[in-house]
Amino acid sequence: MSKHAIKLNEIPFSVLDLAPITAGSTPADSFRHTLELAQHAEKLGYNRFWLAEHHNMPFIASSATSVVMSHVAAGTSKIRIGSGGIMLPNHAPLVIAEQFGTLESLYPGRIDLGLGRAPGTDQGTARALRRDLGRTGEDFPEQLAELRGYFDPSLAQGNPIKAIPGEGLNIPIWLLGSSGFSAQLAGELGLPFAFAAHFSPHNTLGALQIYRKAFKPSNVLDKPYAMVALNIIAAETDKEAKHLFTTLQQQFLNLMSNNLTPLQPPVDDISEVASSYQINALQQQLGSSIIGSQQTVKEKLKTFVEESQADEIMAIAQVYDHKARLHSYELLAEITRSER
Repeated sequence: MSKHAIKLNEIPFSVLDLAPITAGSTPADSFRHTLELAQHAEKLGYNRFWLAEHHNMPFIASSATSVVMSHVAAGTSKIRIGSGGIMLPNHAPLVIAEQFGTLESLYPGRIDLGLGRAPGTDQGTARALRRDLGRTGEDFPEQLAELRGYFDPSLAQGNPIKAIPGEGLNIPIWLLGSSGFSAQLAGELGLPFAFAAHFSPHNTLGALQIYRKAFKPSNVLDKPYAMVALNIIAAETDKEAKHLFTTLQQQFLNLMSNNLTPLQPPVDDISEVASSYQINALQQQLGSSIIGSQQTVKEKLKTFVEESQADEIMAIAQVYDHKARLHSYELLAEITRSER
């Protein structure tokens, strides 16, 4: 694919919220903050607001993703609300079709269904969720085909069971991925694709290339559409943004050591709490993160967008202080609007 200069105001920007549970707070606090962030994002002109399914993680409150989506959709009026994603192997496709058919019926024209094939948790919790110990995600294409058939009976392959509500509703289905598997499948099916560069930075360009090369036009899309999720934290200065970023760095350090805790306050310097080996590991996981002042974020974003040719950017700001998180998205919106 030949690269061309893309201005930041030429592509949509969206929000991925993990409904963070911070130290000393409760999930109820998280849901209030999530709704406030969604309302803020809507006023700022963001395109979508997605929530992610994770389980058994003390720092993420959005495990019942479709329920939280309904809470957010009820408190907003125009921004698209979606899952980034629902982990399909954890659920019967019929249940997902009914849940999202219900959401689309309640909030018509505003619902996105992003699907992943990872468990979104540890193996023990995955077993507790699935009960069927044979379900490993290897049958994801078959599960996806069944799910799509509930919305579009022409794809149902003789399945007499109907999703009510769900059948006949036009709910955009996205495939999410952090490697090439979903990129290939999304391309072959002509579906939009979202890549998780916020925790798998080194696979980004390769997966996007696989997606675009495999793409076949469909009744959904006539050309590829790729969205990339990035950690983006903007503040008044580079120093302040790097300070805020240490919360996310600590989260990944805790994940590496299986020390699952609520989101921790930032520290002055990550080297105070991490070894040089751990800092190198953080760079592997978080290397695509865009952290800094408005000018720094603008320059790094322009470079990333030109390299990736992303059609849309989804920003994640996993920040401890809620007001600082709101302000980060405000600064980012100013950057994307001012680019001419």
